[in-house]
Amino acid sequence: MSTIDDLPPLRDVIAAHGLSARKSLGQNFLLDLNLTAKIARQAGDLSGTDVLEIGPGPGGLTRGLLSEGARKVLAIEKDARCLPALADIAARYPGQLQVVEGDALEIDPLVHLTPPIRVAANLPYNVGTELLVRWLTPPTWPPFWQSLTLMFQREVAERIVAQPGSKAYGRLAVLAQWRSTARIALSLPPEAFTPPPKVSSAVVHLTALPAPRFNADPEVLSRVVAKAFNQRRKMLRAALKGLTPDIEDRLHTAGIAPTTRAEQVSVEEFCALARAVART
Repeated sequence: MSTIDDLPPLRDVIAAHGLSARKSLGQNFLLDLNLTAKIARQAGDLSGTDVLEIGPGPGGLTRGLLSEGARKVLAIEKDARCLPALADIAARYPGQLQVVEGDALEIDPLVHLTPPIRVAANLPYNVGTELLVRWLTPPTWPPFWQSLTLMFQREVAERIVAQPGSKAYGRLAVLAQWRSTARIALSLPPEAFTPPPKVSSAVVHLTALPAPRFNADPEVLSRVVAKAFNQRRKMLRAALKGLTPDIEDRLHTAGIAPTTRAEQVSVEEFCALARAVART
């Protein structure tokens, strides 16, 4: 018996359905149901909340989310081998689990969800960062989600919460911290997974702010930040020279020395620079 519901332990589920993790799909399964329930709890109070989960695999986190009281879980799974195991969970929680087979990068989850919505996922390594950037850069803000509780490689997690002046600080930190509050909620060693990845992992919790911390046009800010960090070793006057001919004047307007490098610029300063660049 498992410790969070009356379904079989995950090792038995994996054995019964022949679910060896596939590297091509970025799969690393969490088999400890106490741990998956702990991750689910990092998402906050799930009662009265729909939860979007990407890449549920055999359903360890899915069971954690449902056992923690989620109103509904929408699980998007690309690997058809996992569908029978997820169907068993759906039968155990009638009307609370909807499984959609397909690529999370191509599916609109909002047609299946009712606000309030949280996202919780042990993201496949090969699509995790792309999905995060999409969730942080929607056409309108606030986004559809109240919070994101996401498993990443430890290195990626540290990039999300990094502060100016650190080597990990970059585009991901600016995008995340401009519109959300981000923290590392849990760290997990490789041996927590099957098969064990070569790196440690961490769960990051991001809470959406009702409005961005500082005023800036999202497209201009994204362009400025991407260009600045694309050549992060260069001074900004060189890294950003393609943006506008008078970039040094714009930097001065934003209160930034042209000799500054991208990793030294705060989120607030990047927003000031985006406003300066946007002025005609």
